[in-house]
Amino acid sequence: MKLFRYVSLAVLVASVSACAGSESTEGPSNSGSDANLSGKIKIDGSSTVLPIAEAMAEEFQLANSDVKITVGKSGTGGGFKKFCAGETEISNASRPIKQKEIDLCAEKNIEYIEVPVAYDALSVVVNKDNDWAECMTVDELKTAWEKAAQGKISKWKQVNSEYPDAPLTLYGPGTDSGTFDYFNEAIAGEEGSRGDFATSEDDNTIVRGVAGDKNAMGYFGYSYYEENKDSLKALQIDGGDGCITPSDETVLDGTYSPLARPLFIYVSKAAMDRPEMKSFVEFYLDPANKELVADVGYFPMPDDIYGKALARAQEGKTGTVFPDGKTVGVKLSDVL
Repeated sequence: MKLFRYVSLAVLVASVSACAGSESTEGPSNSGSDANLSGKIKIDGSSTVLPIAEAMAEEFQLANSDVKITVGKSGTGGGFKKFCAGETEISNASRPIKQKEIDLCAEKNIEYIEVPVAYDALSVVVNKDNDWAECMTVDELKTAWEKAAQGKISKWKQVNSEYPDAPLTLYGPGTDSGTFDYFNEAIAGEEGSRGDFATSEDDNTIVRGVAGDKNAMGYFGYSYYEENKDSLKALQIDGGDGCITPSDETVLDGTYSPLARPLFIYVSKAAMDRPEMKSFVEFYLDPANKELVADVGYFPMPDDIYGKALARAQEGKTGTVFPDGKTVGVKLSDVL
């Protein structure tokens, strides 16, 4: 079972060194430890990437108590707005940077390094008491979520004739969310999602909505399902090759398609010249610390991908390797 050891760090991840004595001696690598490091690092962006960023920040500060790291969650889009305004040094993102964000950063002379940090299995969830939906095809999901469904598809039976004639209540991320953008790309289609569903940039709000309504369906990053599996059920997804459950194996081999995706941090190139930032990014991408990714409910990348991501960061390679902003069906090993 995954261990959710990391409490919310929405303000400042501080005062954690007092707890160091209770940590296991076999914990994550402290390769980023340097008694001379000090400074501040500001992180914001994706709520999906948030648990990873919190875990990395907490563990890094255990070994580097003079480095203070703040972690916020304004959504991928909101995070890029702050990053491109120079308000943060790291932007968490659950999808690649968009052209309008590239242009915004260029206007402010903000150069960025795009770094993948983990894989996610975007999870479609229903209430634990839902006894009719176990697996849904991509076409069925599109029927429920596409723009053409607005004002028309309001019952489960309309999605699949074998489902009950019960209300269909939908919960999902808001438009500033990278998860919203990815779901549109992978499922809803070019026209985007319907607009008549309950939205929130806080995935925990979606969790509560689906957990409190037998007829509800929603989606978010796998970590939020893993942490709330007692009250939620994750659907298997049929992308054309049968019903697939999200797992380490199905994410890494690509069979959990099209909802397996990479997660990113975008690092200010100027900030990488500071020793505390360089050390933190190297700590983040050290394969010895990938257990932190698993601990918070996501899927570590293979060691060779961590190596390529680290080389990209250390060499200061700027720009995106996803010029069209799409990651559906793209392998990191092919583009890094």
